Amino acid sequence: MAGKISISITDEHAALLQEAVGSGDYASTSEVIREALREWRARRTLGQLWDEGLASGSCEPGTTMADIKREARSRRNHP
Repeated sequence: MAGKISISITDEHAALLQEAVGSGDYASTSEVIREALREWRARRTLGQLWDEGLASGSCEPGTTMADIKREARSRRNHP
């Protein structure tokens, strides 16, 4: 579903949008905004996962990445 919204941006941001389209990297300003929103969502998700990881505490000394992956897979397959 596509919807239309109206936003206000600074002249500097407007110039950046036009520059991105003018360079040929994007077909439209909407395309630039959609990509920016996807990246924003990904950064936000990564930040939340990072915070969860920090909150989970330290692992036992000697734990390897393979151990961590094995445990994660086990949890995913047996909730």
